[in-house]
Amino acid sequence: MLVLASASPARRRLLEQAGIAHQVQVSGVDEESISDPDPAQLVQRLARAKAEAVAQQLPQGCRVLGCDSLLVFNGEVYGKPADAGEARQRWLQMAGGWGELITGHCLLPCNQEAADGGPLLAAVVTRVQFALLSSAEIDAYVASGEPLQCAGGFALEGRGGLLVERIEGCFSNVIGLSLPLLRRWLKAPSSC
Repeated sequence: MLVLASASPARRRLLEQAGIAHQVQVSGVDEESISDPDPAQLVQRLARAKAEAVAQQLPQGCRVLGCDSLLVFNGEVYGKPADAGEARQRWLQMAGGWGELITGHCLLPCNQEAADGGPLLAAVVTRVQFALLSSAEIDAYVASGEPLQCAGGFALEGRGGLLVERIEGCFSNVIGLSLPLLRRWLKAPSSC
C-alpha cells in the first residue's frame, strides 16, 4: 500500500486520477525548521522528513511518499505566499517570465530501520513560462484566493492554468508530483 505523507489535495487528485491506490496521512513536519541553500536539496530534505515522520508510525509492508514543491524565479525561492499582498507582488514580477518548479520526492518503506532498502530520493525540475498579465488580471487571480494555497503562488490545475503560457518538462510535477517518476519507482523492485 502507498501512503501519501501530504495534506495537498492536488497530489491526492493526481494519484486518484492515475488510478494509484493510496491512503493519506499528513506528516505534521515543521517545514520552517528545515533549510538548505540549494532549492533541489531543500525540497528533497523536506520530502524525506515528511516521509520519515509518517513511515515511523506505520507497519512494514507499505511505502510512504513524501513530496514538497517550490518555485525558483530569478534566483528567488518561492513557497506559498504568506498573504494576498505577497502573492500580488510575486505575480507582478513573474508575469511574462520563466520560472522553475522543483518538486522533491521521497519514497521509502515503512519502519525503514527494519527494511532492507533505503529511501528513493529525487528532485524533478519543470520550466514554466508565465503569461504577460495586466494588473487587473493579477488582482483578479489573487482575489480568487487560489495563489495562497500553492507553491509559487499558482495552481496549474486551477485558475492559474490560464496564466501559464508554456511548460517544459513534466506537467504533473507542476501540480505537485511527477507521475512518470512515481511510475518508474513503483515498477522497480520493491525498495522495502
